[in-house]
Amino acid sequence: MSGRLLIVEDDPRLGPIMRDVLSAGWTVQLCDSAEEALEAVRARGFDAIVVDRRLPGMHGEELVGELRRRRVSTPILMLTALGELRDRIEGLDAGANDYLVKPFEFEELSARLRALTRDYAAPVAGIAIGSWTFHPDDHSIDSPYAGRILLTEAESAFLAVLASEPERTFSREYLLEAVFARGESLTTVETYVHYLRRKTDRDVIQTVRGSGYRLGTPA
Repeated sequence: MSGRLLIVEDDPRLGPIMRDVLSAGWTVQLCDSAEEALEAVRARGFDAIVVDRRLPGMHGEELVGELRRRRVSTPILMLTALGELRDRIEGLDAGANDYLVKPFEFEELSARLRALTRDYAAPVAGIAIGSWTFHPDDHSIDSPYAGRILLTEAESAFLAVLASEPERTFSREYLLEAVFARGESLTTVETYVHYLRRKTDRDVIQTVRGSGYRLGTPA
């Protein structure tokens, strides 16, 4: 197995052990808070995410809910010392794909991650944007003249919102709420418009003066 794995675990003993054990099959990034994890996901894409339910500050189910609100579709496995049915249901309802109760065997954790990513790897049809094809599942664009363009998770989520209704003009306020963390400013939206135009083509996003942005039609 190979891929990018994000582990969100604040236990100073368990987190590093998980990172070291799972590094045999994954490229692992370890975060010890939900806030750090949100920044990591914004900066790059992951193939799977493991989240401990009992995190300081924003709890695990809140983190999962926030990721889903931002349209992050990466499979998520939640870890918890709470094995009651109600606790498992809350985690799954928040958007987790699977649940594993502590203490656990690493063989089972690895098997569950393989199963999650195997299901997630099922082909998803691309979205046509002019002569380009946008693949939100693996955060990339196929361009007839630039080849494959890789996007970060946040860039992909931003473009996915615009592509969900190609004829609609989205306000900056709507895009901020749909994609980014609470507390971010409207300049974050403008920054990501700049990022996407720089990576792709200026015509991929149209500015509608006084209203916001809409999907363009690059050649």
